[in-house]
Amino acid sequence: MNNEDEYKRSFGLDVPGDKKKTAQALEHALDIRKFEIGLYWQRAAYFWALIAVAFAGYFAILGSDNLTDKEYLAFIVGCVGATFTWAWFLVNRGSKFWQENWENHVDMLEDEIAGPLYKTILHRPQAKRPIEKYILGPAPISVSKINQWVSFFTLCIWGALIKHALPEVRFSEPISTRHVIVGAITLVFAYLMSRHSRTHLGPHKHVMARRQTHIE
Repeated sequence: MNNEDEYKRSFGLDVPGDKKKTAQALEHALDIRKFEIGLYWQRAAYFWALIAVAFAGYFAILGSDNLTDKEYLAFIVGCVGATFTWAWFLVNRGSKFWQENWENHVDMLEDEIAGPLYKTILHRPQAKRPIEKYILGPAPISVSKINQWVSFFTLCIWGALIKHALPEVRFSEPISTRHVIVGAITLVFAYLMSRHSRTHLGPHKHVMARRQTHIE
């Protein structure tokens, strides 16, 4: 039995005339897909708020006349902003993974219930005028991919701001230990987020414990 046969058996697609199980699975897949999209934009708003605060803090520190060692403080805020942005970039990819999971379920289940509605794309004919083709007309552009590009662009901007806040390198002087420590911590957590935050897709084992209670 191949994977597709196993999938069809699991969701009742192999039972002619009885599509109740398939219909329920499709309804749940559509609902969870909608829920994932809502969470996607809630997470984006959450990270944008954190990143906006980091941007404001960075420029407020550099613009202050009352702070001493403000370049180092700006460097710290820049590392914090870069970490938030890297987390946002990874969260975007994770959200897209689960969104596509439920979209793929809809693709597999919908034919027997509603026909290939979700898979069928209706669009206007190719525009001939350049203004319609490239500016005013619609285009098959992924909104989530644009969001991923924005997060990656913001990460690059943070890199430039961190570089701006770094002291000028002079080989005749010792390396700033505190800058190295903050930079190393930032890189370590960026690595941990990317390498050790992946969803476990293999077999899951569970342990159950139940308390015994009684009244005397």
